[in-house]
Amino acid sequence: MTMRPAACALPMFLPLLLAASAPTGAPVEVEVGNVTSTQGGVHVDICPQAQFLTSDCPYFTTVPAKLGTTVVVIANVPPGRYAAQVFHDRNSNGKIDRGLFGIPKEPVGFSNDAPIHMAPPRWDAAMFVHGTAPQRIALKLRTSFL
Repeated sequence: MTMRPAACALPMFLPLLLAASAPTGAPVEVEVGNVTSTQGGVHVDICPQAQFLTSDCPYFTTVPAKLGTTVVVIANVPPGRYAAQVFHDRNSNGKIDRGLFGIPKEPVGFSNDAPIHMAPPRWDAAMFVHGTAPQRIALKLRTSFL
């Protein structure tokens, strides 16, 4: 039986086709400190500037809260400039509960421990550069916003 030329070439190019469809990017591991209870989960968003401070960041996950420090891994984050926004979802409702004037009722934190002074942090204070290698960042949750 004779193989057609196109069929002969397929096995040769299969590894290239599989590599092209493989996810690109490296993990970002976020070490979240100051977790004060095991209630609910710790939610982490990794956001490019256009989605910073919104609820539609493209890279996110929630893991069970661990007292003290909770480590959250976001897989396959492409190289770029990002900011992490984190909250302790104590009641597991999938959103930050807010009080008067929109002030968070649940602990929140941002990459670089960007300052929160009666307003959300600035992008440039929270921004970090992610390359092609796995990366670990650390931040602390806060409940005081003065």
